[in-house]
Amino acid sequence: MAKAVKNKLTQPFLKWAGGKRQLLPEIRKYIPKKYNTYYEAFVGAGAVLFDLQPKQAVINDVNKDLVNVYNVIKYNVEELVEDLKKHENDKDYFYAIRDLDRQPEYEELSPIEKASRLIYLNKTCFNGLFRVNSQGQFNVPFGKYKNPQIVNEIVLKAVHNYLNVNDVTIMNEDFETVIQDAKKGDFLYFDPPYDPVSDTSSFTGYSLDGFNKNDQVRLRDTFVELDKRGCKVLLSNSATDFIKDIYSDFHIEIVSATRNINSVASKRGKIDEVLVMNYDPNKNG
Repeated sequence: MAKAVKNKLTQPFLKWAGGKRQLLPEIRKYIPKKYNTYYEAFVGAGAVLFDLQPKQAVINDVNKDLVNVYNVIKYNVEELVEDLKKHENDKDYFYAIRDLDRQPEYEELSPIEKASRLIYLNKTCFNGLFRVNSQGQFNVPFGKYKNPQIVNEIVLKAVHNYLNVNDVTIMNEDFETVIQDAKKGDFLYFDPPYDPVSDTSSFTGYSLDGFNKNDQVRLRDTFVELDKRGCKVLLSNSATDFIKDIYSDFHIEIVSATRNINSVASKRGKIDEVLVMNYDPNKNG
């Protein structure tokens, strides 16, 4: 696949739990040199996607509000930028906007207004965290930042450009649906919600239905199926015994990543993660 010239301004426009910016130097070591279509079924803030900038891609997330933001950036970026300019870095204003999803009129907001709201809350809430409660309502408190960059027009337009110049399909489905058409020569990167390191660390706030052990096993079965198809597959997860066991037939690299998203400062820091791949990293052309 011909490599396009990368635009360094094409980068994540949100902070996202489990975001891969910290792990990129490790992930880059294991990216295949050649592939056809790139698939990312848990795209999140898109750190890996925007680092690779593939010409053909299928991206997906189970979070419909996040997928709406991608679609709005692709099709209505000018209107999104204008709408973002109306927001205020003010506590009372923040809570009024945050609480919109508890009101019936939330459903009357346009896709542009919903995308603008999500970006605004992400930039101004505590620790830049997207989290919803069991009713699907955003529940992170105000961040009290002095001068948050609510309108990052340059990055939004760079992402808009990337999504339009290239052949990028945006989906909002279960991961099994997303990979149905993947075939030999394609490259798939999976970054699912991580297997919890402890019972108390289970953090299912960025998808409503969580992602449990059964889902992890289902994803492993999908990994095996894609391997049989001749696809190249890379997966990141926490380095728990459970994950290392279910992927024991594949090549596993243990890497350390810095985790900044935790409300308790002492719990931020380096944690072991795994990169699982079905190819020899030293012969990954």
